[in-house]
Amino acid sequence: MTEAYIIDAVRTPRGIGKIGKGALAHLHPQQLTAVVLRAIASRNSLDTGTVDDIIWSTSAQRGKQGGDLARMAALDAGFDISASGVTLDRFCGGGITSVALGTAQIMSGMEECIIAGGTEMMSYTSERERTEVAGGLEPTLMGAQNPSLDLLHPQSHQGICADAVASLEGIGRAELDAWGAESQRRAAIAIAEGRFAKSLVPVCDDQGAVVLDRDEYPRPGTTAEALGQLKPAFAALADWAYNEQGDSFRKQILRRYPDLAIEHVHHAGNSSGVVDGSAAILLASRSYAERHGLAPRARILATANMGDDPTLMLNAPVPAARKVLEKAKLRIEDIDLWEINEAFAVVTEKFIRALGLDRAKVNVNGGSIALGHPIGATGAILIGTLVDELERTGKRYGLATMCAAGGMAPAIIIERIDHFVD
Repeated sequence: MTEAYIIDAVRTPRGIGKIGKGALAHLHPQQLTAVVLRAIASRNSLDTGTVDDIIWSTSAQRGKQGGDLARMAALDAGFDISASGVTLDRFCGGGITSVALGTAQIMSGMEECIIAGGTEMMSYTSERERTEVAGGLEPTLMGAQNPSLDLLHPQSHQGICADAVASLEGIGRAELDAWGAESQRRAAIAIAEGRFAKSLVPVCDDQGAVVLDRDEYPRPGTTAEALGQLKPAFAALADWAYNEQGDSFRKQILRRYPDLAIEHVHHAGNSSGVVDGSAAILLASRSYAERHGLAPRARILATANMGDDPTLMLNAPVPAARKVLEKAKLRIEDIDLWEINEAFAVVTEKFIRALGLDRAKVNVNGGSIALGHPIGATGAILIGTLVDELERTGKRYGLATMCAAGGMAPAIIIERIDHFVD
């Protein structure tokens, strides 16, 4: 079977995902996506007429983010019209899935060169949702608008799910705040030492002026003590009646876990940041790379997908990691670097405990708590971060995984290489 290689990885800085506050918020999602597509083509002298497909992840596919973002952004980026594109949605997990699907296409021999990645303009989607709710439209809920699904699998708000998981696992506020502060500390070091510089590409306007060239969300100097002063973010929301029947997010969870006393422990400082961002990964077969003079940076060893309880929603990363390790015929001890998306601090904390991981190997450059989580793009960002950090440290294996709505998790293992081996 043909092997699939990562040739390059790029991402935009992550801008604060609020209109009027974020440097990227005025851009069209297609424009932001075009930035990374142009960058990956330019950096690798890519003949875009030889790109077989562009596989893209965008979770909120409505309005400006609808209409097959991959294809429209490729045209906006000046790609050859023969380079097709498709856009998918696996909620938060789509960025890893786009790479996994591209990998499968190459390994099967059906394609030779694919660009995979994702984009999310949370400034746009959150503002659109607020407008819809203000206009009397029902907010987007995972299963609540489908009565038959709601009876089978009640689903709640992710923040209340995070609090529920922490309560079930006995993970307290102080431990979660400690991880939130550590994410900020590690991100600050990574930024100061230029660890993101290899993949980070600036966003410029049509006149070439720089709009944003650094991650906008981090708050260096954040301490666990300061985080301890913040009020829980989801306590009031848990009891909000989102329909005429008086159903609430708390009731959704208690229907499955009636004896659970949910302690509210998450807030803005130990949860992922709302940001805008985009990322791209260039994938190729060995024959394509050799014909076009491209040097591989990593090899994809295995990918996997896993489902878990949709009511708790956030618990699939652990079984997904075990599954992908088995596929790659590797042990936990073999993995040098782990990237576990910090959707909420409890996700990473539970993952570390369940697998008995060395914390020094997990999210070594900070995570989404410090840097932000542009939903459809984050998975591709994590993979690019692994490639850069494996090269910087000379290590070999990296694993990335992340929770996704509906109780899912994709996972991927990559191996750093600096040349083809027979």
